Amino acid sequence: MRSGPRLFSESSSSGLTSPSFSRDIRPPANDTLVNVIDSGASCKLLHASAVQSESAIILLRSRLLSVAQRIGFPEMERENMALVAAEMVSNQIKYAQQRGQIQIWQQPGPTLDILALDYGPGIANMQQALEDGFSSARTLGKGLGSIQRLAHEAAIYTQAAGGLHVKWTGTAVLARFSLNRKGRDAKPAPISIGLFSRALSDDRFNGDRIYLQREGSLVRWLHLDGLGHGEEAHRTIDGLASCLNGNHPYAALEAADHQLSNTRGAVAICGEIDSTSRHLSLLGVGDMHVALHHQEQLRKLSFSPGVLGREHKLATPFGENLPGKTTILSASDGIRRSWDESSFPGLFHHPPQLIAYVLGNIMGRLSDDQSLCVIGIS
Repeated sequence: MRSGPRLFSESSSSGLTSPSFSRDIRPPANDTLVNVIDSGASCKLLHASAVQSESAIILLRSRLLSVAQRIGFPEMERENMALVAAEMVSNQIKYAQQRGQIQIWQQPGPTLDILALDYGPGIANMQQALEDGFSSARTLGKGLGSIQRLAHEAAIYTQAAGGLHVKWTGTAVLARFSLNRKGRDAKPAPISIGLFSRALSDDRFNGDRIYLQREGSLVRWLHLDGLGHGEEAHRTIDGLASCLNGNHPYAALEAADHQLSNTRGAVAICGEIDSTSRHLSLLGVGDMHVALHHQEQLRKLSFSPGVLGREHKLATPFGENLPGKTTILSASDGIRRSWDESSFPGLFHHPPQLIAYVLGNIMGRLSDDQSLCVIGIS
């Protein structure tokens, strides 16, 4: 183990090639961070409630409309949100056997997500369930179809009972409303991002942090987990966005190592993906992990032991070109690792934000801060 500024090994792991890099830390040219997303400010769980009766919609509607008005959504959009929330509550009462919950999330954009997640029997025939007029409960059956029409974006993942290795059965429905959305016919971005960040006991202080930066065809991210939890861990990793600004992952992680000196320290992953060259660069230090879904295979990566700002082994970079659709997931140790693709069959074919919500809610540890960054490249 070693401490100090030399963080990197020039050898590659598993025979994979990695791009050359400079050992010089590039400080930001000025104090302005361009196109940087900070999960501490932009990814917030605003409301979570169990659904056991129709009365759940009263508090949910009040909270939803208040938040939507504060963010600046027009009245028509606020009413559409309320209708979507009512449909979600109604569906969970009918099908989830009082084992469902509704969450409201704020995400970058600004964006409001309404997530309905339950532990019911799941949906056996998704295509049939999306058809207006179909209902296994002998009701009007317009819930899922209307959610898709009213929301700016919608996604549904379900797992019916019967799988041998599944970690969960039920249904997750995501309805997204974006204040600055593009039209439905707009060309989708080549890289899409999903975030999940939740503090232990929903405390105001979160020791996990995700910083992301978009720069042309590049997306960079720095995912940190401060040792421990609570206010001290939160303060340890606060303000490290400048490490990411314009830096290659190697220099960014080295800058973080330097800034974390004389603190309790943090573990971290830093990555960069280029939508043009389709090259992924990754490296990390400590108890963080990455899952890479590519060509219908899921690989899990781990990194050099140690703690940034304190003692750590030399980090070995990971680099790979990724032709075809790929999903990259980085996670703190607040997300359990005891899952694989058979635990959530088909999940990685869904949008990154739905993946983040499903895994975060189901695989999150109740004894720690939890965070996930999911990046999809089409």
